Amino acid sequence: MMITAFFAGLLGLGCILLTANVIRTRRAASVNLGDGGNELLTRRIRAHGNFAEYVPIALILMAFAELGGAPSFLIYLLGIALVLGRLMHGFALSTLTRRPVARVGGMILTLPVIGIAAFTCLIVAIAS
Repeated sequence: MMITAFFAGLLGLGCILLTANVIRTRRAASVNLGDGGNELLTRRIRAHGNFAEYVPIALILMAFAELGGAPSFLIYLLGIALVLGRLMHGFALSTLTRRPVARVGGMILTLPVIGIAAFTCLIVAIAS
């Protein structure tokens, strides 16, 4: 399960970066709780929240697929797509400049990872 562990490590670092963005913006805007009506803070909170909503299920599914004997190349492809997708999406949401291509592209990369990993889990579970 070392392939998924590698990508979990990368994504863990990404989570720290997104958290740091929220903290820096909170301090700059003097907002202790919530978003204080600050649009940049709202966007950064959502970038972090969206990351926290999608990454865990993707990693869990990848880990089960890897443990079930899915081909290594598939787990690598899923991991690369997930990291790129989450970077694109997080970047798009973390700025005031609208970046719909990066935001949509991030989801286009993320959702198939979850779907393919889920389908792979079903296949390896049924086959065992």
